[in-house]
Amino acid sequence: MNEKIYEYMDWPRIEGIIYGEETSPKDVMGPRLTPDGVLVQGFFPEAQSAEVLVGKKAYAMELEDEAGYFAALIPARKIPAYRFRVKFDDRTAEFYDAYAFPGLMTEAEERAFCAGVYYQAYEKLGAHPAVVNGVSGTYFSVWAPNALRVSVVGPFNNWDGRYLAMHRMPMSGIFELFVPGVSAGTVYKYEIRVKGGAVCLKEDPYGNKTELPPSFASVVEDIKSFEWHDQKWMKEREKYSDRCQPMSIYETSLTKWKSGEELVRFASEMGYTHVELHPVMEYMEDGTDGYPTAAYFAPTARFGTPEDFQKLVDGLHQAGVGVILDWSPAQFPRFEGGLEKFDGTPLYEVQDPSAAVHPMWGTMLYNYESPMVKDFLISNACFWLEVYHADGLRMDDVDAMLYLDYGRRNGEWTPNMFGSNENLHAMEFLKHLNSIVTKRNPGAILIAQEDGLWPQLTDSVENDHIGFGYKWSGGWTKDFLSYLSVDPIERKHYHDQLTLSSLYAYSEYYVLTLGQRDVGNLADFMEKLPGDEKQKAAQVREAYAYMMLHPGCKMMAPDAGMPFGLKACIQDLNEIYKAHSALYEKDDSYDGFEWVQLMKYEENVLVFLRKTEKPEDTLLAVCNFAAVPYEDYQTGVPFAGKYKEIFNSDARKYGGEGIVNLRVKTAKNATCDERDHSIRLKVPALGVSIFTCTPMEEKAVVKKSTAGKKDAEPKKSAAKKKKGADNK
Repeated sequence: MNEKIYEYMDWPRIEGIIYGEETSPKDVMGPRLTPDGVLVQGFFPEAQSAEVLVGKKAYAMELEDEAGYFAALIPARKIPAYRFRVKFDDRTAEFYDAYAFPGLMTEAEERAFCAGVYYQAYEKLGAHPAVVNGVSGTYFSVWAPNALRVSVVGPFNNWDGRYLAMHRMPMSGIFELFVPGVSAGTVYKYEIRVKGGAVCLKEDPYGNKTELPPSFASVVEDIKSFEWHDQKWMKEREKYSDRCQPMSIYETSLTKWKSGEELVRFASEMGYTHVELHPVMEYMEDGTDGYPTAAYFAPTARFGTPEDFQKLVDGLHQAGVGVILDWSPAQFPRFEGGLEKFDGTPLYEVQDPSAAVHPMWGTMLYNYESPMVKDFLISNACFWLEVYHADGLRMDDVDAMLYLDYGRRNGEWTPNMFGSNENLHAMEFLKHLNSIVTKRNPGAILIAQEDGLWPQLTDSVENDHIGFGYKWSGGWTKDFLSYLSVDPIERKHYHDQLTLSSLYAYSEYYVLTLGQRDVGNLADFMEKLPGDEKQKAAQVREAYAYMMLHPGCKMMAPDAGMPFGLKACIQDLNEIYKAHSALYEKDDSYDGFEWVQLMKYEENVLVFLRKTEKPEDTLLAVCNFAAVPYEDYQTGVPFAGKYKEIFNSDARKYGGEGIVNLRVKTAKNATCDERDHSIRLKVPALGVSIFTCTPMEEKAVVKKSTAGKKDAEPKKSAAKKKKGADNK
């Protein structure tokens, strides 16, 4: 044994390396300049011999510990570039020393992560192909502050965690290591030794790709090389910041499409402004539609590569269609390689075991007290909007985040410091999330699915509210579908279910939903409705038309293979919606809506106006939920003028009976609905009509002076007088 080498070595810590308990192996095993040369060390269990290769020279390494710990003194005055050549029983391997390369995360980035404000954490945490000191490899980093040892394992080290133990950053508990020679496409996991000595294998929480489940190892991926062509869209999406733009959202899952091109073509042809995709993040179990997210930074491998998903988003944007992703920041699934007890302790989940499990789904609830957990989620939101160019997130299960007693009985939850049921930490997290995401991504659409009665969820953080952009209007959907399920002859007794929403429609920025979880597929929807097949089909068309007219953004999920008539109906509704600002410009204001006939419950009819500041933008909506048509129906109108029907859900091209109004209606000076002017029209059974309203100036009645001309007016004949009396 070389006495000089022995003296330079830190034997207590080398013992920690050998027994897998050293958290800072780079401090121990990194090359070190000494008065006698450069000390190079390596831990190669089961190796027969090892050499250090410097240029064309090879320096033999001495076996310093029989466990496989080798060392050599290289005669040099500065640390050279070098590689190892290690001989095993069945092979010889050459590779660079991972501990000779610097870490890539800066102290400022680490400090920001600890404070919960490192919003680009996805740029360093995870696995990232890189070139360091002219050598290609992959930089790995993972947060596991309570682990005794973390190693990155894969085919590059025969899945042996004794190799490539990662270096712990002291402030944060992030373990990092640059591994030369590891390239994109390489599978890997983290081997974590926890307190007590147990060893577990975990997938990378920040990994950008996974194997196809159920294999479920992480995969190194370069996601920065994709060339985007949606610059015009990305610039123009900032307009959605004002929440005064048309939003007709098509809800779907990637499982329903043969290809991305098929989805792009369908969404574009139908005239939708956005698609909302069920979670595209990797998940474990088929049949769950992706909601128990297992890998938050990786698109699911079920539908191709990360680049394939980038192509889909790029294609939708070039077709003028935005992309909203369903996202689950409330809970994560329980499986051996997942986030639960990631480093042997409750790291990502709620610390209290009695409050850590979702009472309905059995999943784990996130710990919003931890700045690092909050950073994980906020950086994930930024990741999908900034790396994959998503335009918004629809957050699932917000109730479970905001309410401590969600799904729990008395005695199963602990009140907050004020004695109430609000989750104060979740509130602060959501405020932080919403403010940062919209600040970094102007025009980003953030939608909450919250079925409780949380007030002013879409009011601003500056006003001390949560700051979502929109909220799903679950109450409207429930009431509307309940009303539609009643036989038309009985609907007069349920009229308030149609009109109740007018009392709260402007209290939030709402997204009205007739989505998959609301109505299912077309067959499911029709099954909920009374009547024969033609009546059911008419009510489906009526439902979509009524939703399009009601204040609020729209979300629907009709089948791609829907009948041609329904397809044409929805296409026309989308075009009318986008073309008429009265249908969206004042969705948040009473000024954008006006009742004409509110209480026609015997007839099952609603008549109302959608408006802007300009009278000529006004639209008149007539909705008949009765199973009988009205051939000569009178309704008041806002002013004298021309009223032209631009949509009728009973049109024959939609599969209807053709009870439509072909001619423009001119308002008459006939009082109706407490209005000076009215029109008479045909109203189809179970149908909706939309009219444009063009104002006309009333002609003034000019009376000539009769002074001195008492006898100038010609006398009517007796016959004419009698005829006039009869007409009266």
